[in-house]
Amino acid sequence: MLLYDSGVSGNCYKVRLLFAHLGLAYERCELSVVDRSNRSEVLGDLNPALRVPTVVLDEGRALAESNAILWYFADSTPYLPSDAYESAQVLQWLCFEQYSHEPNIAVLRFWLHYATSPPSEAEMASKQAGGQAALQAMDRHLAGRTFFVGERYSIADIALYAYTHAADEAGFDLAAYPSVGRWLERVSTQNGHVTIDA
Repeated sequence: MLLYDSGVSGNCYKVRLLFAHLGLAYERCELSVVDRSNRSEVLGDLNPALRVPTVVLDEGRALAESNAILWYFADSTPYLPSDAYESAQVLQWLCFEQYSHEPNIAVLRFWLHYATSPPSEAEMASKQAGGQAALQAMDRHLAGRTFFVGERYSIADIALYAYTHAADEAGFDLAAYPSVGRWLERVSTQNGHVTIDA
């Protein structure tokens, strides 16, 4: 199995984290998140969006989009509930991560650390406000809960952990979200956990 990857991408980290929990062996092909000049050549036949992560399975089929990859590999494992309602809740949080969380926190982190030209102050402020709203929603949900769905660690937690644990790199003060802070610590102590730079 081959993973087209970026060591700094939270979306790629999600996949590597689940693979570590599952003990899956794979090869990595590193692609830049800044220089995308070879994306068509490398990923053109595998992923119409030309994004990482992209996985090529052993039989040659490709799968793209981080949360779709998580769903595929978590199926029939403890990381995706078998109960229909709980699995739908996992999907709900995966959608939240991609629509409300990642477009703000991940984009702001990218702008601050990897972009070649900074955006406007207004764009930065908009992303900061959106990220704060996402973290507030997470903090409310996690108050009195251990994990996001069914009191069990799942791909909902993996998906949200990837960029939340690096939110300080986007200028967010995680001390303002105590329930999120306690959850981050619980995620980091799960069996098989690896860090983003592992």
